[in-house]
Amino acid sequence: MASTRLTWLGHGTFLVTTPGGKVVLIDPWVEGNPACPEELKKPGRVDAMLITHGHFDHIADAVALGRRHKPQVVGIYELCHWLESKGVENTMPMNKGGSQQVGEVGLTMVHADHSCGILDDGRIIYGGEAVGYVVEIGGRRFYHAGDTNVFGDMKIIRELYSPELAMLPIGDLFTMSPKEAAYACRLLSPKRVIGMHYGTFPPLAGRPSQLRELLAGTGIEVVEMQPGQTIEF
Repeated sequence: MASTRLTWLGHGTFLVTTPGGKVVLIDPWVEGNPACPEELKKPGRVDAMLITHGHFDHIADAVALGRRHKPQVVGIYELCHWLESKGVENTMPMNKGGSQQVGEVGLTMVHADHSCGILDDGRIIYGGEAVGYVVEIGGRRFYHAGDTNVFGDMKIIRELYSPELAMLPIGDLFTMSPKEAAYACRLLSPKRVIGMHYGTFPPLAGRPSQLRELLAGTGIEVVEMQPGQTIEF
């Protein structure tokens, strides 16, 4: 039976290939992403995009890829409205607590503790709130937290959805550091955690090795991925 494949493109960007062969891009920042391998900067196929919030390092390629591939595009209502104004079709707006199906991918939008402003023609406009996603494919769930600080209601995410894999930012400065991410893991209780949103720029100093040390003895596996690496889920 085919499995889901997760490819990290650096920063908060992941390429998800479903068992049915569909390609889902989470937080489309590829062209200007210094961590993204050159051969992956121009994806040949995108069937769906999930966007956590409107900062440039998460949506820089959303309009171009949305126009080129015409994928189904999921985001919070205000962000989808902005994308539509830029010529992106097939948006699927939603809000926190809501769920919807995108082909074989089930989605629930959950809270994130972060800001969300879209840089548009030299000014910052409101882009709704930042979010995370619980993604279910083939009966298994992972959680992409987007950009966030730790928050107590991560315990609710565990109790309601029990994701077995969590993708958590660890870079510090604009998101959690490994210290807060380790606390988040204790709230979420995943089997595995992937650190993201680190190393792209010098100030994002958190590292998976620090998270692994803080989680010693918990039984939670820290998966340290390299940009361009693929794992099976």
